[in-house]
Formats: sequence, structure tokens, C-alpha cells
Amino acid sequence: MKNVFLGLLAAASVLLAYMCYRSVMNPIEFDEQKAIRDEAVIQKLMNIRKAQIAHKEATSVYAKDLNSLIDFVNNGSIPNIVKVGELTDDQMKAGLTEEIAVALSSQDEANKYGIHDLDSFMANFRRDTVLVKVKESIFGKDFDANTLGDVPFSDGKKITVEAVDKFMTSSNLEVPLFQAYVSYNDYLQGLNKQEIINLNEEAKTRKKYAGLKVGDTSSPNNNAGNWE
Repeated sequence: MKNVFLGLLAAASVLLAYMCYRSVMNPIEFDEQKAIRDEAVIQKLMNIRKAQIAHKEATSVYAKDLNSLIDFVNNGSIPNIVKVGELTDDQMKAGLTEEIAVALSSQDEANKYGIHDLDSFMANFRRDTVLVKVKESIFGKDFDANTLGDVPFSDGKKITVEAVDKFMTSSNLEVPLFQAYVSYNDYLQGLNKQEIINLNEEAKTRKKYAGLKVGDTSSPNNNAGNWE
């Protein structure tokens, strides 16, 4: 009987030691895995921000949803300025700007900026606006825009993209806004459930979004991410 009792006591001690070990290691391991997943999701949200900024430059508003944004990246074009030639320090000190330079039309005017051969200058200084494909310009031709909104580690979940065309600011200006977000529940699935619950409760207490988010349709924030 004594040996049985000692055996049970030893087993209980091992179990208690293991439980103490796991109580320490669970949060550490969770944070390590969360950091990996955070980085992957943040990169996705930053790509969406790049695409939305380009969409606004091209159309004056943001894409209303993920499918519209993907279509824009796949098929849209944006203006790009091709620059030939640069202004010298002396020319800029004389007050010459690129806008003035491309509009120079007389030698007398050019002389003011130290340009003594206008024809030669204009032959070597140009600013041409051309249309370029959105995908190639922003992400590169090999980028798969159809994966733009895929949530890493989520078994097929998609990033939510929303936008409003007219938000009235406190200074009575109407501005377009967008937001894109992924919940902790979506991209942390498969990790320690209690740690995910703790994150959600903490966000609720702080009245913050329980996940990663860029932009905000309820308040202008310069398209910032909540990780920044």
C-alpha cells in the first residue's frame, strides 16, 4: 500500500510540474505563433492599403468591397510620370521648378534661370504622363491579385473591405474613407483557445477592434493600421 501511495504521489508531482510548465509556456508559445501570423496578415492589409490608395488616385473614391478592389488591380490603370532630365542646383536657386520648366516657351524667359539654349534644354528635359497597369506598377507582373484578400492561416477566410464615398469631417469636408480588417478568431484559429478569448476580452475592455485593421470608415485616420 505504501508503494502504491508513493507511486501516486510521484505521478501527481509530475503532473503538477507539467501543469506549471504549461502554464508558463502556453502564453509564450502563443505569442510566438501570433507574431508570425500578425506579420503575414499585416502584409496583406498593407497591400490592400496600397491598392486602395491607387484606386482613390484613379477614381477619387475607394473600392467598395474586396471583389471590386481585385478587379481594379487586375484590370485598372493609373497615371505615371516619366521623367527625363533633372534641374541643376543653380536653376532651382534661380526659382526654376519642374512645372515652370516644362512650360518654358521663349529664350528670354529661359535666360532668367540660366538656360542659354532653350531648344537643347527642352530636348533633354521632359515630364510625360503615361498610363500603366495597376498590378505591374504597384505589385509586379507576377503578383496574383486574386489572393489579395486571402487571410493567412484561416482555411479560406477573406479580409473584409468596406468604403464610404462621403464622410463629413468636423470641419465640414466630405472625404472618402475605407477600412479592411481581420478578426483574431479568423487568423489565430487553431492556436490556444483561452489565449484568443483573452485577446478578445482585452480588446472589448479597451473598446478596440478585436483583430488587425487598416483604415476606418467611422473616423479619418490617414489610413493607419491599428498595429502602427
